[in-house]
Amino acid sequence: MYKFRCHDPRCPQTFKSLAGQTNHYRTVHLNHNRRKPASPTQAPSAPLSPNHQASRSPSPLPFLETRSESPPLSRASKTLHPGLNGVICDEFGNTPNPDMPAPSRTTPERTDWAPFTDEVQFKTADFLYRRVEMSASNIDYLLELWALSMAKCNDLGPFSSYQHMYSTIDNVQYGDAIWKCFSVKYDGDMGFDDVSWKMAEYEVWYRDPEVVATIMLSNPDFDGQFDYAPYLRRDKNGLRVWSDFMSGNYAWKHSNTIVEENDDNQGAMYCPIILGSDKTTVSVATGHVEYHPLYFSIGNIFNTVRRAHRNGVVPIGFLAIPKCDRKYDKDVALRKFKRQLYHASISTILQSLKQGMTTPVVRRCPDGNFRRVIYDLGAFIADYPEQVMLGGLVQGWCPKGTGRPTEDWDRHCANRTRELHEHLMGEYSSVDLWEGYGIDDDVIPFTFDFPRADIYEMLSPDILHQLIKGTFKDHLVEWVGHYLILEHGDGRANEILDDIDRRIAAMPAFPNLRRFPHGRRFKQWTGDDSKALMKVYLAAIAGHVPDEMVQCISSFMDVCYIARREDITEVSVKQLETAVHKFHTHREIFRTTGVRDGFSLPRQHSLVHYPEHIHQFGAPNGLCSSITESRHITAVKRPWRRSNRYEALGQMLLTNQRLDKLAASRVDFIARGMLSPDRLAPPAPIIADVIEGNDTEDGPTDEYVMGNVVLARTREPAIHYPRDIDGLSAAINQPRFHELVRRFLFDQLNEDLSISSDMVALDACPVRRFGNSWNASGAYSFHAILA
Repeated sequence: MYKFRCHDPRCPQTFKSLAGQTNHYRTVHLNHNRRKPASPTQAPSAPLSPNHQASRSPSPLPFLETRSESPPLSRASKTLHPGLNGVICDEFGNTPNPDMPAPSRTTPERTDWAPFTDEVQFKTADFLYRRVEMSASNIDYLLELWALSMAKCNDLGPFSSYQHMYSTIDNVQYGDAIWKCFSVKYDGDMGFDDVSWKMAEYEVWYRDPEVVATIMLSNPDFDGQFDYAPYLRRDKNGLRVWSDFMSGNYAWKHSNTIVEENDDNQGAMYCPIILGSDKTTVSVATGHVEYHPLYFSIGNIFNTVRRAHRNGVVPIGFLAIPKCDRKYDKDVALRKFKRQLYHASISTILQSLKQGMTTPVVRRCPDGNFRRVIYDLGAFIADYPEQVMLGGLVQGWCPKGTGRPTEDWDRHCANRTRELHEHLMGEYSSVDLWEGYGIDDDVIPFTFDFPRADIYEMLSPDILHQLIKGTFKDHLVEWVGHYLILEHGDGRANEILDDIDRRIAAMPAFPNLRRFPHGRRFKQWTGDDSKALMKVYLAAIAGHVPDEMVQCISSFMDVCYIARREDITEVSVKQLETAVHKFHTHREIFRTTGVRDGFSLPRQHSLVHYPEHIHQFGAPNGLCSSITESRHITAVKRPWRRSNRYEALGQMLLTNQRLDKLAASRVDFIARGMLSPDRLAPPAPIIADVIEGNDTEDGPTDEYVMGNVVLARTREPAIHYPRDIDGLSAAINQPRFHELVRRFLFDQLNEDLSISSDMVALDACPVRRFGNSWNASGAYSFHAILA
């Protein structure tokens, strides 16, 4: 630790210098932009509809006889679910004594670094294994050098070898969710010398999701960024606002169902399970090595936490990928087996959660308190091919609606549901289901094994593959190039494309505006590449393509930017629907110019479902496949590179387990005040002035202005501004400056009076002498000596 500690005894931060200590204290702990707390209103007596109009009784404004009466101001509100509202209990599920403090989270002393001997040993292991990912041989070499230097002082280094360091990490008990394995074999008819994929045995590695959920729920790093109950949020105009998962209709409606199923569930905490899966390739040249991880998260944490991967998204399984010769690629039996293996594996992995979906289990939460938790399958993050496999559908059909993939596909169609599919499979033949409804009846989705679970309802929006890489990169950008070839021929089209690239490359440097020195001529696009190109693409193609084509792409970009917002209001949803309609209208230019014959494209069709997605799950960026795509890097790709490539999966699992233990140890040491946090605690967000249905708390203690800015405090002589009030008034061209300052000071000195300075004579504002100074940051300080 550094020499100087923070002035606030509750803050574990330490600093090298007094300047750093002072700057931290003033920036983090001195926030003068707090507002007084609002009093909570009484909770509703019964479960409400997600479309319930929250009552908004404004507080009366101060009345002054000399001023006209202003209309009452509405207040933002947040209505908690009255049934599953996360009531605190003790470790046995009983109502605790309200006078007793929250139970202690940890028993070790602040000096106990077990299984590490001290802070140096932990930080060394964390640095070498997690941060720089040093190889075992290099770790040994470094430790030898360390030991040689310490030998001069008759002391030892933190570890004797890499084995010593690895074994110490393995002894960590925090975050310990061990990997298990089960095997699956083809159980159909087989001959003596049948195909290899029928004879093979497939291993599925997984971690107990109930253990992972317990670890995630008890993570103190999530404190302050965790929702303990579904809620309906409205702004000061009374309009609904969607943000994190718990603000959506899905959590509210399922909570209603849980309470209706069993009255004993009243007061429990709703915990939606968010899953995600996606194949990823780690090596093409050495045998096309690929893995199929299954990821796990919970819907209670904020979207920002899930996207930041602060242990909010973890791998809980690696699904089997059957391999076979190319001649079997179109084998119907193999395709059926792959799908059934996929669903059976996920169902088996999630079995430990099943009991907690009907009977609450007591778990510790990020704030240190115990609550009765009831699990529920929430959302599933997947790209389109994965969604088709999850729904047991035919490729090319919509996984959310029953409409046929035809020209009128973008009109409203009925939603797919579990009940509808069960009914259709009982009424129609396999051929009719395949051709008329896009259903593959050989596949039963894994959600059929769990209460309240409907995979067609769970499928979440995918901004990355549906909008950014799908509609924009793969469709619109390619269509523009195709139009130029059809309109001008290959030679002239290439000249125009070169000019477009020059325009893109000529974009000036600007914050958050990426430069493309060679235009858009790069072979492999990432999602970030596409998002950066969207900002400059319209200006680059203007004049080279018809105006309606520009309007089409502009409308689509409106859709993207609205869908990517952190908070989405009812007005935003209507704007989104308008933008989608305009996009569908203007994209006809690609049909009339011969670029497209039709628009039966699943990823473009998904745009019509985004308003419903927002209503159900909140802001789409909290459930985007970019979360799982980026998690591939830390959970699959980097661990694979650290392996020796031979039977790499076992080594990758061990690497993931050690990384989780180091992360959990760091969180625990920070919670006990033994380590300084990696980042500052986030300020409390302004969510509502009124919180309805909060029976366990007295409401928010304070609220912060998120835009608070603290300027530099280095003083410099005000050499450019006069020191006297009259000279300063002339310098800033404000003749009434002297009067305004005196009236301002009167208001400051008479806050308790119901009279304003505008109602008194200037002589009642006693000011004798003024002074001023100017800060390097641009902050002006004014001093007055009062009469």
